[in-house]
Amino acid sequence: MSFTSLGLSSALVQAASRLGMTTPTPIQAAAIPAALQGCDLLGAAQTGSGKTAAFALPLLQQLQQQQGAAAGPRPVRALVLVPTRELAAQVGEVLRSLAQQLPAPPKVAVVFGGVSINPQMMALRGGADVVVATPGRLLDLEQHNALRLSAVAHLVLDEADRLLDLGFADELQRVLALLPAQRQNLFFSATFPPAVQALADGLLRDPVRVQVPSAPGSEPDITQRAIAVDASRRTQLLRHLIQQHDWSRVLVFVATQYAADHVAAKLYQAGIYATPLHGGLSQGARRRALQDFKDERWQVLVTTDLAARGIDIAQLPAVVNYDLPRSAVDYVHRIGRTGRAGEAGMAVSFVTAAAEPHLRLIEKRQGLALPREQVPGFEPTETAAPAPATDPQGTGGIKGKRPSKKDKLRAAAAAKEAAAKD
Repeated sequence: MSFTSLGLSSALVQAASRLGMTTPTPIQAAAIPAALQGCDLLGAAQTGSGKTAAFALPLLQQLQQQQGAAAGPRPVRALVLVPTRELAAQVGEVLRSLAQQLPAPPKVAVVFGGVSINPQMMALRGGADVVVATPGRLLDLEQHNALRLSAVAHLVLDEADRLLDLGFADELQRVLALLPAQRQNLFFSATFPPAVQALADGLLRDPVRVQVPSAPGSEPDITQRAIAVDASRRTQLLRHLIQQHDWSRVLVFVATQYAADHVAAKLYQAGIYATPLHGGLSQGARRRALQDFKDERWQVLVTTDLAARGIDIAQLPAVVNYDLPRSAVDYVHRIGRTGRAGEAGMAVSFVTAAAEPHLRLIEKRQGLALPREQVPGFEPTETAAPAPATDPQGTGGIKGKRPSKKDKLRAAAAAKEAAAKD
């Protein structure tokens, strides 16, 4: 199968080829024809499946076909909503790269929060054909009269589960209220919990459903390892593994911004070129850190879950879970940063005594059974503490299973009442 057989124009086929896309991936082969026909689409596929091109290519072709010589500012005809600044920048880059080869390239604007709104308002003078945005900044720009959404004919929701997970539900509804009722909706999500399914049900009209399961032999070639180690020796073990495997680059996931700064500083002091990436940095610093890592100017990028989704780093040899992710789904997205586009990769998880119950639960939910390794010289000495009273099921504090604030208040009230009776 070729991109030409999917109904794409020769200009877009050539543009895709220049970006190294010669054969459609399964999600592209299924989604592109349906999108070109104007159907609503509900898409789900494994990480690294080529989802961005699956909506970018038909979107650009439809815009070319609809292009007219309207006077005045360009109306926003296509809107792509994403959860993070990094994903917005990446989607915008793909759209612009593909559009460069078209006879009349559409104007693509990328807008997100965390930076000054003024340059984005200036960039929108004269309008834009495509806007890639995070919901909050899009609403800010609309309130400043920098853009109007009444002419949007194509809406894409990318990483919809992450959008809701980050608390964008209210902002999403406000954005949807600004859009015309008649439009095409392309909805992509890696997972479909109830809130995401409810959003899809209310948004889509008779959608074409595209779900690409992991076929035998199509799984990413990722070697997964679980290494037992004391919490205090994780940084030393990380240094040892980097040197032992001679990794040209490694993405290291930690739980907090402080840990990202601390671990990166320790590695740098040891002569390893490492830098942090997290939400506490300015947008310019985040963009530079990520681009410099892609360009191999940094050997190690120590990051929070900010980089767990939607970030494409070509030929990344290894990912390390310095801290385990809070959810089993995030484990899949983290390790999916390596082993992409047919490359082999390695995913290493450090397992402290305290984290052992958490990894067991991740294994159960993902159908995994990872043997616990010990690296000579780094054998653990710590033992797991008994599960606390607030975690009687031994969930390890996994996301969605920890007691909520209401649960804690109820427990405190019950304890107070019991003490009063005594």
